[in-house]
Amino acid sequence: MEEKKETKFLRPESLSPRAEIDPAISAPPFQLHCPSMTRSPSLDIAPKSTLASLLLSTPIASPMKKAIESMQCYFEEVGHFTKLDPQDAWLPITESRNGNAYYSAFHTLSSGLGAQALVLPLAFTTLSWTWGILCLSLVFMWQLYTLWLLVQLHESESGIRYSRYLRLSMAAFGEKQGKLLALFPIMYLSGGTCVTLIMIGGGTMKIFFQIVCGEACSMRPLAAIEWYFLFVCLAIILAQLPNLNSIAGVSLIGAITAIGYCTLIWVVSIVQGRPEAVSYDPLEAKSDMARICDVLNALGIIAFAFRGHNLVLEIQGTMPSSAKKPSRKPMWRGVKLAYLIIATCLFPLAIGGYWAYGDLMPNGGMLNALHKYHGHDTSKLLLGLTSLFVVLNCLSSFQIYAMPVFDNLELRFTSKKKKPCPRWLRIVFRIFFGCLAFFISVALPFLMSLAGLIGGIALPVTLAYPCFMWIQIKKPTKYSAIWCLNWILGVSGMVLSMLVTAGAIWTIVTMGIEIHFFKPQ
Repeated sequence: MEEKKETKFLRPESLSPRAEIDPAISAPPFQLHCPSMTRSPSLDIAPKSTLASLLLSTPIASPMKKAIESMQCYFEEVGHFTKLDPQDAWLPITESRNGNAYYSAFHTLSSGLGAQALVLPLAFTTLSWTWGILCLSLVFMWQLYTLWLLVQLHESESGIRYSRYLRLSMAAFGEKQGKLLALFPIMYLSGGTCVTLIMIGGGTMKIFFQIVCGEACSMRPLAAIEWYFLFVCLAIILAQLPNLNSIAGVSLIGAITAIGYCTLIWVVSIVQGRPEAVSYDPLEAKSDMARICDVLNALGIIAFAFRGHNLVLEIQGTMPSSAKKPSRKPMWRGVKLAYLIIATCLFPLAIGGYWAYGDLMPNGGMLNALHKYHGHDTSKLLLGLTSLFVVLNCLSSFQIYAMPVFDNLELRFTSKKKKPCPRWLRIVFRIFFGCLAFFISVALPFLMSLAGLIGGIALPVTLAYPCFMWIQIKKPTKYSAIWCLNWILGVSGMVLSMLVTAGAIWTIVTMGIEIHFFKPQ
C-alpha cells in the first residue's frame, strides 16, 4: 500500500506554553471515515519561505490565518481523541468505520439472541417459578451493566480505541496476564460457537427437510455429516463479505429470524395447550450434592443465554468517533434497543415455555418439546417456518462470530508482511476456517455435551472481567460506590464461574457422557 506523507499539526501560539505537543498520527486515508477526521494537505501551512511569512502576516491574510489555526486546533483535538492503529485499516473488523446505531443494534441482536435461549425453561424445572424469574432478571441486569462498562471502555482517555476484547484485556491486566485470562475464552466463544452453530444448523436443516418432504417422500435422506457439509458451504459463501460493516444486512436477517422463531415457539406452545400430567414441582435429586449441582447447572443455563460480550468492542470499532461525537453514544443507543427486544423474547420464552411443558421439558429445549408434544397437531407450515428461521439465524450468527477469527488470521499476515491481505488469501483463510470448524463438528459430535464445562470457564468474559477492567483502567476512588459495586460483581462472577464449572464436572462424572468420534447424530 502506498503510504502518505505524515502531516504534523502546529500548535497556535495562543495556547499555553506548558501544553505538550502530541506526535503526529499517521494512518491510511480510508481508515478515518468521518468528514471531521479527513486529512487535507492544505492544512500543512508552516511557512517555507520569508515571502510566505510576510504574506500571512499582512492584515488581509490575518482572518484566514486565524481560521486555519482554529481548524488545526480542532483536528489536533480529534486526532488526540481517536488515535488509530494504521494496521486497523487492513483488518476486516475495522477497515470500515461508517457504522451507526442501527448497525450496532442489528449485530448485537444477531450475536445476543440465538438457539441457546431455547433451553431457558430447563433452568425453571430446577429453580421453579420464583427463583427462576428472580435469577433470570438478576443476570439480565448484571450482564447489561457489564455491557455498558465495555462500551465506555472502548475509548481511553489517552485516545486509544480498543476494538478487540483481547486488546482491552491486555491494556487492563498487562500483556501476558491479559492473554492468559482472555485468549482461550474468547477463542472458544468465537470458534467454539461456530462449531456449535454448524451442529444446530445442520441438524435443523435435517428436520426442515423431513417436515417439507413428509413421510411419503421417495428421496434418499441425507446423513447428518452431509447436512453439516451443506450448512458449512452456505456459511463459507456468506463469509466472503469483506468486513464487519458489510454483514449488517446479514445480521438484520439473523435478528429478524431469531425474534421470529423465539416468538413462534412460545406462542404455539401456549395456544396448543399443556400436555397431560404437567407438574411445576422442582425435580427431585438423588442426593444433596446432586441437588446443588442441578441448581448450578440451572444458573449456568441462564448465564449462557446472554452471549455476545466478546463482540461488543468489535462492533463499536466499526463506528466513527470524534471528541464531540464519541462512538459510545450511538453504540449504547443500539445496545439499548437490541436488549429491549432481547428481553421481550427471552422472558416470555422462559416463562411461557415452563408454563406449557413444566417438568416434561426435554433436554433439547423448546424446539424439541414443540415437535415432541405438538408435532402432530400443529400446522406443517408453522413447524417448517420455525425450523427455517433457526437455520437462517445460525447462518447469520456464524458470520459475526467467525469475524474475530478472520481478523486474527489476517492480523498475523499484515503484521509480518506490512501490507493488506490480498483478496485471494482472504478467501483462502475463510475457506480454511470453515473446513476446520466442519472437521471439529464431525470429529467431536459430543462437544455440545461439554458446553456447560467450557462455558463455565468462559463465563468471566461476560460477568467478571469487564468489572475488573473498569477498576484497572478508570481507577475509581477506593471504597466509592462504583468501586465497591465492580469488586462485588467481579468477584461474584469469578465465584459463579468456578461453581458452574465444578457442577458441570460433577454432572459429567456422575451421569457420564456418550463419547463417539466421527459419528454425528
